[in-house]
Amino acid sequence: MTTESVAGVLLAGGLSRRMGGGDKSLLTLGGQPILSRVIAAARPQVGALVLNANGDPSRFAETGLPVAADVVEGYAGPLAGVLTGMDWAAANAPGAVWVASFATDTPFLPADLVERLLRAVRDEGADLACARSGGRDHPVFGLWPVRLAGDLRRAMVEEGMRKVDAWTARYRLAVAEFDSHPVDPFFNANRPADLAEAERLLARVPPLTRP
Repeated sequence: MTTESVAGVLLAGGLSRRMGGGDKSLLTLGGQPILSRVIAAARPQVGALVLNANGDPSRFAETGLPVAADVVEGYAGPLAGVLTGMDWAAANAPGAVWVASFATDTPFLPADLVERLLRAVRDEGADLACARSGGRDHPVFGLWPVRLAGDLRRAMVEEGMRKVDAWTARYRLAVAEFDSHPVDPFFNANRPADLAEAERLLARVPPLTRP
Protein backbone atom coordinates (compact mmCIF):
# COMPACT_ATOMS: atom_id res chain seq x y z
CA MET A 1 0.00 0.00 0.00
CA THR A 2 1.49 3.35 -1.05
CA THR A 3 1.70 6.54 0.97
CA GLU A 4 -0.88 8.04 -1.40
CA SER A 5 -3.50 5.86 0.28
CA VAL A 6 -2.81 7.60 3.61
CA ALA A 7 -3.46 11.23 4.51
CA GLY A 8 -2.00 12.63 7.70
CA VAL A 9 -3.53 14.96 10.27
CA LEU A 10 -1.38 16.80 12.80
CA LEU A 11 -3.41 17.32 15.96
CA ALA A 12 -2.85 20.82 17.35
CA GLY A 13 -6.40 21.76 18.28
CA GLY A 14 -6.11 21.65 22.07
CA LEU A 15 -5.79 24.44 24.60
CA SER A 16 -2.40 23.34 26.07
CA ARG A 17 -3.59 24.12 29.59
CA ARG A 18 -0.81 22.14 31.29
CA MET A 19 1.80 24.11 29.34
CA GLY A 20 0.17 27.37 30.40
CA GLY A 21 -1.84 27.93 27.24
CA GLY A 22 -0.78 28.93 23.74
CA ASP A 23 0.60 26.58 21.12
CA LYS A 24 2.97 24.11 22.75
CA SER A 25 3.85 22.73 19.33
CA LEU A 26 5.53 26.07 18.53
CA LEU A 27 7.83 25.90 21.56
CA THR A 28 11.44 25.32 20.58
CA LEU A 29 13.52 22.23 21.21
CA GLY A 30 17.13 22.07 20.11
CA GLY A 31 16.70 25.41 18.37
CA GLN A 32 13.62 24.60 16.31
CA PRO A 33 9.88 24.35 16.96
CA ILE A 34 8.62 20.96 18.10
CA LEU A 35 6.08 21.16 15.27
CA SER A 36 8.88 21.39 12.70
CA ARG A 37 10.33 18.14 14.03
CA VAL A 38 6.94 16.42 13.89
CA ILE A 39 6.30 17.61 10.33
CA ALA A 40 9.74 16.42 9.20
CA ALA A 41 8.99 12.94 10.56
CA ALA A 42 5.36 12.75 9.42
CA ARG A 43 5.45 14.26 5.93
CA PRO A 44 7.38 11.43 4.19
CA GLN A 45 4.99 8.85 5.66
CA VAL A 46 1.80 10.17 4.04
CA GLY A 47 0.55 11.34 0.68
CA ALA A 48 -1.07 14.53 1.96
CA LEU A 49 -0.81 16.34 5.28
CA VAL A 50 -3.09 18.80 7.07
CA LEU A 51 -2.68 20.66 10.34
CA ASN A 52 -5.72 20.56 12.62
CA ALA A 53 -5.73 23.76 14.69
CA ASN A 54 -8.30 26.25 15.94
CA GLY A 55 -8.03 30.03 15.97
CA ASP A 56 -6.04 32.20 13.58
CA PRO A 57 -4.35 29.88 11.06
CA SER A 58 -1.75 32.52 10.10
CA ARG A 59 0.40 31.60 13.10
CA PHE A 60 1.23 28.37 11.28
CA ALA A 61 1.94 30.02 7.92
CA GLU A 62 5.63 29.08 8.00
CA THR A 63 4.75 25.38 7.87
CA GLY A 64 3.26 25.77 4.40
CA LEU A 65 0.54 23.31 5.38
CA PRO A 66 -3.21 23.68 4.98
CA VAL A 67 -4.88 24.35 8.34
CA ALA A 68 -8.32 22.94 9.21
CA ALA A 69 -10.26 23.87 12.34
CA ASP A 70 -12.26 21.28 14.29
CA VAL A 71 -15.43 20.27 12.47
CA VAL A 72 -17.04 19.68 15.89
CA GLU A 73 -17.19 22.83 18.01
CA GLY A 74 -16.24 23.27 21.64
CA TYR A 75 -12.68 21.91 21.74
CA ALA A 76 -14.00 18.36 21.64
CA GLY A 77 -10.58 16.70 21.90
CA PRO A 78 -8.53 14.39 19.67
CA LEU A 79 -11.54 12.66 18.14
CA ALA A 80 -12.61 16.01 16.69
CA GLY A 81 -9.18 16.29 15.11
CA VAL A 82 -9.42 12.78 13.68
CA LEU A 83 -12.84 13.55 12.19
CA THR A 84 -11.49 16.83 10.81
CA GLY A 85 -8.70 14.87 9.14
CA MET A 86 -11.18 12.40 7.67
CA ASP A 87 -13.34 15.19 6.24
CA TRP A 88 -10.30 17.02 4.88
CA ALA A 89 -8.97 13.85 3.25
CA ALA A 90 -12.34 13.09 1.63
CA ALA A 91 -12.37 16.57 0.09
CA ASN A 92 -8.69 17.08 -0.72
CA ALA A 93 -6.99 13.68 -1.00
CA PRO A 94 -9.37 11.50 -3.00
CA GLY A 95 -6.92 8.60 -3.12
CA ALA A 96 -6.70 8.40 0.66
CA VAL A 97 -8.27 5.32 2.23
CA TRP A 98 -6.75 6.01 5.65
CA VAL A 99 -6.00 8.96 7.89
CA ALA A 100 -2.98 8.76 10.17
CA SER A 101 -3.09 11.02 13.21
CA PHE A 102 -0.05 12.53 14.91
CA ALA A 103 0.14 14.52 18.14
CA THR A 104 2.22 17.68 17.69
CA ASP A 105 3.93 17.73 21.09
CA THR A 106 6.02 14.60 20.42
CA PRO A 107 9.47 15.54 19.13
CA PHE A 108 10.77 11.96 18.79
CA LEU A 109 8.07 10.65 16.44
CA PRO A 110 9.19 7.42 14.69
CA ALA A 111 9.84 7.58 10.96
CA ASP A 112 8.13 4.21 10.38
CA LEU A 113 4.94 4.84 12.36
CA VAL A 114 2.50 4.68 9.44
CA GLU A 115 4.22 1.68 7.89
CA ARG A 116 3.91 -0.28 11.10
CA LEU A 117 0.32 0.78 11.73
CA LEU A 118 -0.62 -0.38 8.23
CA ARG A 119 1.15 -3.68 8.79
CA ALA A 120 -0.65 -4.20 12.11
CA VAL A 121 -4.05 -3.61 10.48
CA ARG A 122 -3.23 -6.02 7.67
CA ASP A 123 -1.74 -8.74 9.87
CA GLU A 124 -4.59 -8.67 12.37
CA GLY A 125 -7.43 -8.08 9.93
CA ALA A 126 -8.37 -5.03 12.00
CA ASP A 127 -10.49 -1.95 11.28
CA LEU A 128 -8.03 0.55 12.71
CA ALA A 129 -4.76 0.73 14.64
CA CYS A 130 -2.87 2.64 17.30
CA ALA A 131 0.67 2.71 18.65
CA ARG A 132 1.96 1.33 21.95
CA SER A 133 5.23 1.78 23.83
CA GLY A 134 6.38 1.04 27.35
CA GLY A 135 3.18 -0.87 28.09
CA ARG A 136 0.96 2.11 27.24
CA ASP A 137 -1.37 2.58 24.28
CA HIS A 138 -1.16 5.88 22.41
CA PRO A 139 -4.53 6.15 20.67
CA VAL A 140 -3.87 9.62 19.23
CA PHE A 141 -1.17 8.00 17.09
CA GLY A 142 -3.66 6.06 15.06
CA LEU A 143 -4.69 4.84 11.64
CA TRP A 144 -8.33 5.52 10.82
CA PRO A 145 -10.35 4.41 7.77
CA VAL A 146 -11.92 7.38 6.00
CA ARG A 147 -15.05 5.24 5.47
CA LEU A 148 -15.86 5.53 9.20
CA ALA A 149 -16.20 9.33 9.12
CA GLY A 150 -19.99 9.16 9.21
CA ASP A 151 -19.96 6.78 12.17
CA LEU A 152 -17.55 8.99 14.10
CA ARG A 153 -19.57 12.12 13.36
CA ARG A 154 -22.75 10.48 14.64
CA ALA A 155 -20.97 9.26 17.77
CA MET A 156 -19.62 12.73 18.52
CA VAL A 157 -22.65 14.82 17.61
CA GLU A 158 -25.53 12.55 18.64
CA GLU A 159 -23.93 10.64 21.52
CA GLY A 160 -21.50 13.24 22.80
CA MET A 161 -18.58 10.80 22.35
CA ARG A 162 -15.27 12.34 23.40
CA LYS A 163 -12.98 9.52 24.58
CA VAL A 164 -10.84 7.94 21.88
CA ASP A 165 -10.76 4.58 23.65
CA ALA A 166 -14.53 4.48 23.91
CA TRP A 167 -14.90 4.87 20.16
CA THR A 168 -12.13 2.48 19.13
CA ALA A 169 -13.66 -0.16 21.42
CA ARG A 170 -16.50 -0.46 18.91
CA TYR A 171 -14.13 -1.80 16.27
CA ARG A 172 -11.33 -4.30 15.87
CA LEU A 173 -8.23 -2.39 16.96
CA ALA A 174 -4.72 -3.50 16.05
CA VAL A 175 -1.72 -2.32 18.06
CA ALA A 176 1.77 -1.58 16.74
CA GLU A 177 4.39 -2.00 19.46
CA PHE A 178 7.38 0.35 19.63
CA ASP A 179 10.52 0.07 21.75
CA SER A 180 10.71 2.74 24.46
CA HIS A 181 14.54 2.64 24.65
CA PRO A 182 16.73 4.63 24.50
CA VAL A 183 13.92 7.20 24.22
CA ASP A 184 10.19 6.62 24.14
CA PRO A 185 9.21 7.74 20.61
CA PHE A 186 5.89 9.01 21.97
CA PHE A 187 7.34 11.13 24.77
CA ASN A 188 5.18 14.24 24.84
CA ALA A 189 5.94 17.71 26.13
CA ASN A 190 2.82 18.55 28.11
CA ARG A 191 4.40 20.67 30.85
CA PRO A 192 7.38 23.03 31.09
CA ALA A 193 9.32 20.32 32.95
CA ASP A 194 8.70 17.94 30.03
CA LEU A 195 10.28 20.41 27.63
CA ALA A 196 13.40 20.51 29.78
CA GLU A 197 13.45 16.70 29.85
CA ALA A 198 13.10 16.61 26.06
CA GLU A 199 16.20 18.80 25.72
CA ARG A 200 18.09 16.28 27.83
CA LEU A 201 16.76 13.32 25.82
CA LEU A 202 17.52 14.91 22.47
CA ALA A 203 21.17 13.90 22.69
CA ARG A 204 20.14 10.25 23.10
CA VAL A 205 18.01 10.06 19.96
CA PRO A 206 19.78 8.27 17.08
CA PRO A 207 20.43 10.66 14.17
CA LEU A 208 18.38 8.57 11.71
CA THR A 209 15.23 9.11 13.80
CA ARG A 210 15.90 12.72 14.68
CA PRO A 211 14.04 15.09 12.34
